Amino acid sequence: MPVPKMKVSRSRRNKRSANKFITMHPITECQTCRTPLASHTVCKACGYYKGTKILRTKMERANERGQARASLQMAKQATASAQPTE
Repeated sequence: MPVPKMKVSRSRRNKRSANKFITMHPITECQTCRTPLASHTVCKACGYYKGTKILRTKMERANERGQARASLQMAKQATASAQPTE
């Protein structure tokens, strides 16, 4: 009859059953954009949580930067055309 040569430590023994009771967390969808996300989290795609805007998304920040740059360029052109040329 086979007999173990060495004692199995508590940690090694308990590692075998560590993943036995792992369950999947429920996946819901965003109320505004319908993308799948974990429950009780802010949607990274649109920035909404329970119908309230919480975060600014990357696209919104990029649009704001683009508008700021465009207005800066227009201001520079206006000042350049307003100065008299000699």
